[in-house]
Amino acid sequence: MEVTNIEIIGGVVLLLLGLGIGLLLGRRSSPQSQKNRDVERKLDQVLQDKKAYEDEVVDHFTDTAKLLNSLTESYREVHNHLAKGAAELCQGQGPVVMGALEGGRDAAEIPAHLANIQQPLDYAPKTSPDETGMLNESFGLEREESAQPTEEAEKV
Repeated sequence: MEVTNIEIIGGVVLLLLGLGIGLLLGRRSSPQSQKNRDVERKLDQVLQDKKAYEDEVVDHFTDTAKLLNSLTESYREVHNHLAKGAAELCQGQGPVVMGALEGGRDAAEIPAHLANIQQPLDYAPKTSPDETGMLNESFGLEREESAQPTEEAEKV
């Protein structure tokens, strides 16, 4: 029985094919490969959870915006109802005439008594020119000349 070149080459090819399949199966069943697949699954789950959370946040703020718009519209309707009732029922004789409110001053205008603003002083200003100022060395000190001699002077 002679072994031909084709049989040798076929055996080598089958051996290499078997080694390749064995390596692939070995890598897929190795502990590191299992860890990698677990990490990938967890990462996919975290990404799905994050996407779901972001969708919930967007939905929440969209609903909030709709509710605020509805509230604003309701407030506007109540205001218009009260203004119409005041105009009809008070006939301009009430405490506030609607026309006076419309023709009034600009709300952003600063009153005259608040418009004159000065920088705060870090000292007490003098009330008269003869008064000593805060920066004077003798400010706040009262020196009295005593007519009685001190005890030490009496002992000597």
